[in-house]
Amino acid sequence: MTSATRIRIKVCGLTREQDLDAAVNAGVDAVGFVLYPASPRAVSAERAAELASRLPPFVTPVLLFVNETPENTVAALARVPGAMAQFHGDESPAQCLAASGRGAHRFLRAARIPLGLAGAGFDLVKYASDFSHAQAILLDAHVDGYGGGGKAFDWSLLPPAVDAHLVLSGGLTPANVADGIRQLRPRCKSLAVDVSSGVEMSKGIKDAAKIRDFVAAVRAAELASS
Repeated sequence: MTSATRIRIKVCGLTREQDLDAAVNAGVDAVGFVLYPASPRAVSAERAAELASRLPPFVTPVLLFVNETPENTVAALARVPGAMAQFHGDESPAQCLAASGRGAHRFLRAARIPLGLAGAGFDLVKYASDFSHAQAILLDAHVDGYGGGGKAFDWSLLPPAVDAHLVLSGGLTPANVADGIRQLRPRCKSLAVDVSSGVEMSKGIKDAAKIRDFVAAVRAAELASS
C-alpha cells in the first residue's frame, strides 16, 4: 500500500497570531484550534474564528472537539469558513456525522492507541471501517484525559495495511517524525502528520524555529521514503 502522496502537515493547539503566522510561513497545510475547555490550549469559537481569519488560501482550519453537542459543533464550524472538525472524545460514527452537519463539514476521527505493547490490541482496520465517513483517522496516544499528552505510542505495532488516510499524531517532534513517516507511510492510503507539544516553548505557546525544523524534517523524510 506504499503511497508517494505528498505528506500534509498540521500544527495544532494554536492560540496566538504570531504562532499561526509562523506555521503558515513554514508551509503547513492545516492549523488546529482546540475547542475543549479543559485543555490548556483551549480557545473559544470566537477566538478560533478571529485567528482563522488571518489564514491565506489553501491552509485549512481544523476545530478540535471532545464530546461536544452537535448543536455547538455545527455552530462553531459555521463561524470558521472552510473549517474541518476533529473529534477526539468518545463520539460514535453516528454522533460524528450529526456533529459535522450531516456531511456539511469534513471531519477527522481520533483513534486513541494504547501505549506500550497494548497498542497491538487496537484493531485499527475495524476502527477505520467503523468511521469510514471520516476523511482520515488521526492516530494519537491513549493517556488519561483526552489528547496524547505529548506521548508517542509504538508505531511498529500498527497493522501492515489500513485502507484509510491516516494522520500520525502524539509525541511527534522534529527529531522523531522521520521515523514515524518511514514506518507508517507504506501502510495506508496517504499519511499526514499533526504536531502540537513538539513545537512548543510552553503549553499553547509555539516556537517558530521548532515549527520550521519540523516542516523541514517532514519534507526530508518525504523524499527519503518516496
